[in-house]
Amino acid sequence: MKRAGAGVLLPYTVPLPFDDLADDDEQAVARLIRSLDGVAEDGLPAAVVVETVQGEGGVNPARAAWLRALASWTREHGTLLVVDDIQMGCGRTGPFFSFEPAGIVPDIVCLSKSISGYGMPMALTLMRPEYDVWKPGEHNGTFRGYNPAFVTAARALELFWSDGALEARATALGERVGRALADTARRYGLPAPRGRGLAWGLPFRRPGAAREVCDAAYRGGLLLETAGPHDEVAKVLPPLTVADEQLELGLGILDESVASTVGRRTLAA
Repeated sequence: MKRAGAGVLLPYTVPLPFDDLADDDEQAVARLIRSLDGVAEDGLPAAVVVETVQGEGGVNPARAAWLRALASWTREHGTLLVVDDIQMGCGRTGPFFSFEPAGIVPDIVCLSKSISGYGMPMALTLMRPEYDVWKPGEHNGTFRGYNPAFVTAARALELFWSDGALEARATALGERVGRALADTARRYGLPAPRGRGLAWGLPFRRPGAAREVCDAAYRGGLLLETAGPHDEVAKVLPPLTVADEQLELGLGILDESVASTVGRRTLAA
């Protein structure tokens, strides 16, 4: 459904398996290299586009070893490494860029979402200087050049990223969210939650359960999204500036929503 949202075919691309956390580091890297080498047999790809933490795909974090292997392969073969940090950048996973903990440096980075600071439409494409072949004004669009967003984005960078306070707080709050979701998962027999920073997914085994939980949460005053190829994951993305009491309230509503849907069926079974 997400791919169909483009409204056009997506030619000249080859989808590859994402990091599978069921593998150990060595297995994961070997599987990745086999996949990339297989594509390269028909000609080297111009670029590899990757999310370090899949968002709509179900909140799946890639391990650092897998990302480093990917960066090494692209560098060795002269293929551009493009990180889609639209949903997971700007502090969502803790550091400003989601790929920082892996120690990689992409050739191109796509940013959007909270880059403008106050929800105004804005998107940025960052690239190494040697790949900047655009002439002034040659490539523009709806989300580029919106002056109020430039002002609020600059202010947000000054206000929130002048020191490491926001990163440290997002990391600490993320650990709290992870513990709360893990407790909910244990009590209702759900798979373990996945996430990093303030981006978390609570997966469900039964198709449709995540939608029921999100609907129940909405009735309780909490907005949640579903994610994953079968909408089998409830996606938890608190604001980076969320107050402690708001976070606790939201986690409580989510737990109650799981109890009123999945929990009821589990007890009945």
